[in-house]
Amino acid sequence: MTRQACMRYNLNNKMKIFVKVKTGAKIEKIKKVDKNHYEVTVKEAPEKGRANAAVVKILAKYFKVAKSMVEIKAGYTSKNKIIRITNLHKFGHE
Repeated sequence: MTRQACMRYNLNNKMKIFVKVKTGAKIEKIKKVDKNHYEVTVKEAPEKGRANAAVVKILAKYFKVAKSMVEIKAGYTSKNKIIRITNLHKFGHE
């Protein structure tokens, strides 16, 4: 994943994104579809919240925030999720 050198500041210090999750993959990755839509691929199976935990972890790393700042707001048992990320100071765009 490459990032552009320019950084964008989020004035609210939070953002809402829509994520489509694919589980059971060989590699974990994030694909930005548009400004607020992402596809996240994780290795974990959707059992006992493991895939959700992996999604939170990979998004926290991508947006450079603590895992506690990434919250699944809707879609906990679905592959389509609404996620809120808080404590953003600046983040890169692909």
